Amino acid sequence: MKQGWEYKKIGNICNITTGKLDANAANEDGLYPFFTCSRIPLSINTYAYDCECILIAGNGDLNVKYYNGKFNAYQRTYILQLKNDVNGVEMRYIFAFFNLYIEELRRKSIGGIIKYIKLGDLTNALLPLPDITTQLSIVSELDKINELIRLKKEQLKDYDNLAQSIFYEMFGDPVENEKGWEVKKIGEIGSVERGAGISKKDFVEDGLPCIHYGQLHTILGARTKKHYTSIPHDLLPKYKVAHTGDLVMAITSEDVEGSCKSTAWLGNYDVIVGSDAAILHHEQDGTFLSYYTMTKAFYNEKAKYAKGFKVTHISTKEIEKISVFLPPLPLQHLFAQRIEQIERQKSAVQKSITDLETLLASRVQYWFE
Repeated sequence: MKQGWEYKKIGNICNITTGKLDANAANEDGLYPFFTCSRIPLSINTYAYDCECILIAGNGDLNVKYYNGKFNAYQRTYILQLKNDVNGVEMRYIFAFFNLYIEELRRKSIGGIIKYIKLGDLTNALLPLPDITTQLSIVSELDKINELIRLKKEQLKDYDNLAQSIFYEMFGDPVENEKGWEVKKIGEIGSVERGAGISKKDFVEDGLPCIHYGQLHTILGARTKKHYTSIPHDLLPKYKVAHTGDLVMAITSEDVEGSCKSTAWLGNYDVIVGSDAAILHHEQDGTFLSYYTMTKAFYNEKAKYAKGFKVTHISTKEIEKISVFLPPLPLQHLFAQRIEQIERQKSAVQKSITDLETLLASRVQYWFE
């Protein structure tokens, strides 16, 4: 304990309630945030809360967020508000504490595939509490680092927008195809095969490089040259492999938007692909095809075939029916070269973000451990 600090239980400082609505209450065009177990809030047309608070997803991602304003919440979202008789405590300071303590709550969570935070583990969490001046100083320091991270992430978005602009500048709008590029079905430009069964529990430190379909929705962008996970050499009798230039596509997702989420595999070695993803083997430029899958024209095509309510699925046979336009290969390659330049800039920005996140983690650790 730092000199002059005391420890108080969160349950003695905060009133802890939960949201009242289920996930079906969400709207695409609601007026107020609707906080669920997802990292990205949905929206809703009514609000039940108008306050400064901390929101903690009680299951699923088990993430934490600071919020001040009008909102509504899913029934398994914990809502922490300062008690009326508590003074000298800054809510953003408590949020900073939970950015570290959430890992402890995750370790203590119960359940199988879906983990749950027990209310007792939340109320009994011990908050190290300095005077209000020190709290505000800590919040200010961490806010400055977070703001730098936010600005760097905005830079990444700007680079992504630039890449999209280059695509439309070079090739035009695929919906209109005003440049008259040749149009073919995916099945005519290559072969599509489904990956082989891989689950997260199969990952090992040292093994065969692999891509799990979930990575297409999270850590992989439009193109990648490296893998992030490996599986045992003897896990399956036969593997499905993506070669350099192949397109890896998600065939399972939460919605049509995520269906066929793609990355061009550009590593100089083969990579194994899991069963909820497909591999397009082709002779086009993988970077061009990956960016094509982000267009409205491709969305309109895949929407014809993607099926499901809570989980959306599209088969390899249906992917083969999707139409794409095909500019000449030299032009596709030129586009890929321009994207490569942008990716180098993005890598430098991403390194800055990683360094800042490391700094943030160390400062949070310093103050709260």
